[in-house]
Amino acid sequence: MRRLLIAILSLSFALTGCSVNPVTGEKNFVLPNLDENWEREVGQQMYAPMRQSQGGDYKLDPALTEYVESVGQRLAAQAKRDLPYEFHILNDSVPNAWALPGGKIVVNRGLLTELNSEAELAAVLGHEIVHADAAHGARQQSKGMLTQVGMMAAMIFGSSMADSEMGQQVAMIVPQLGAQLITTKYGRDAERESDLYGMRYMSAAGYNPQGAVELQETFVKLSAQRRSDWLSGLFASHPPSAERVANNKATAKTLPDSGEFGREVYMRKTAHLRESKPAYDDYGNARKALAEDKTSEARQLVSSALKREPREALFHALSGDIYAASKDYAKAERAYSDALRLDDSFFYHHMRRGQARYEQRKFAPARTDLERSLELLPTAQANYLLGNMDKSAGNMDSALKHYQAAAGSDSPAGQQAEKELVLIDLPANPGKYIQAAAVLGQNGKVGAAVRNNSPVTVKNITLKVEYIDANGKYRDYQQSIDQKLATGEQTAVATNIDNIADTNELARRVRVSVVAAKVVE
Repeated sequence: MRRLLIAILSLSFALTGCSVNPVTGEKNFVLPNLDENWEREVGQQMYAPMRQSQGGDYKLDPALTEYVESVGQRLAAQAKRDLPYEFHILNDSVPNAWALPGGKIVVNRGLLTELNSEAELAAVLGHEIVHADAAHGARQQSKGMLTQVGMMAAMIFGSSMADSEMGQQVAMIVPQLGAQLITTKYGRDAERESDLYGMRYMSAAGYNPQGAVELQETFVKLSAQRRSDWLSGLFASHPPSAERVANNKATAKTLPDSGEFGREVYMRKTAHLRESKPAYDDYGNARKALAEDKTSEARQLVSSALKREPREALFHALSGDIYAASKDYAKAERAYSDALRLDDSFFYHHMRRGQARYEQRKFAPARTDLERSLELLPTAQANYLLGNMDKSAGNMDSALKHYQAAAGSDSPAGQQAEKELVLIDLPANPGKYIQAAAVLGQNGKVGAAVRNNSPVTVKNITLKVEYIDANGKYRDYQQSIDQKLATGEQTAVATNIDNIADTNELARRVRVSVVAAKVVE
């Protein structure tokens, strides 16, 4: 324990250091292990799954994607570091944009319909490029990792379970890292840097920096409206303010009052996206109606969306969701197949067709769909269904792996997977799930208290009672409990032991454990 504490505290000091900000030339606090190699690796590993988890790539207008990429690369050419910059459009109506370390940047479809010029787009992308170029993600993560180290040290002082608790803390970092990097608010200094140098980059790339002023003025107006889509999108991580508008105006005065606005070209490039916006509005309202169990309304709205834009795979997938909600899995399967014909690169279409096929007991094609969905994005739902199929086929090792993967999710599928794990494991290891303890009653008589901590109802509980008798000899016997115990329920039974003076003697002489139990099917 002492060696572990020393190692962790040493880590917190040994890793502490400063690095030169490649954009500003100033020294900033960044852990040495979060260097450019870390940035490139994190960006490369998390870029695709983070895009999958937020709607997938926008596929209907490849020319628009090429346009955004060209504007991004024009700005990235002004960056201080030669990072592998990439730019994608996410098929999401929430107005948002974000950057992962290593230059992996996205802008949402919903933000593009709110902009009015190429200069405004350049302001958005330039801001995100500076976040990557200045290693703001590494800087933010450095602070977070030291916080984790401090938490681990505190646990060592306060808990004898330090080893396992530390393992849990470290494990919690891994799946959350990507989400943390794109949703955590940067500090005010990082936001100022990105505003300032983003404007310098766009000016050097030939854009009029006044576009950044107009962008922030628009953002301030929109923030006053308190629109939920903005508050859950860009404003959540990049809050606008009058101060930022004033700072941008001051920066613009230091830069040449020239360069492109590109209003006409931007409107021309985004024309189809703007024309199709009503279809996506119908889609969003249909999803909301389905969530409220208004299936007829949802069906009408998605039909309207499909009439406006029949090539959008998301609309076909939502049609499948509506059929699935009514348990018409054959029609749901056909709708998901339509979605896949239009876009087979999005995990959701594979996962949902796999579910529809699973419900129709088409297990072989369901497995193919679900396994493909996991390749694109691991989900609790796909793992849970694959676990069920493996369990039915008698492949218990594979079933356990899928259930364990799913059980890490706080979702209905994750909860079901956790139950399946218990169903498999409880008969062999009942003591992991059912708590038992000796308790002292009146006149020195000993009872056994039992509590079911598992997520399933149990029966036929067998206790092992071990004790040291009055002559100092070890004795043991087994005792059955006929009562069923639901999740969280407890009971107590009398044992054959008496003449125990106090709780100290009880602890020395008596032990009760659960050695057998059955799950109520």
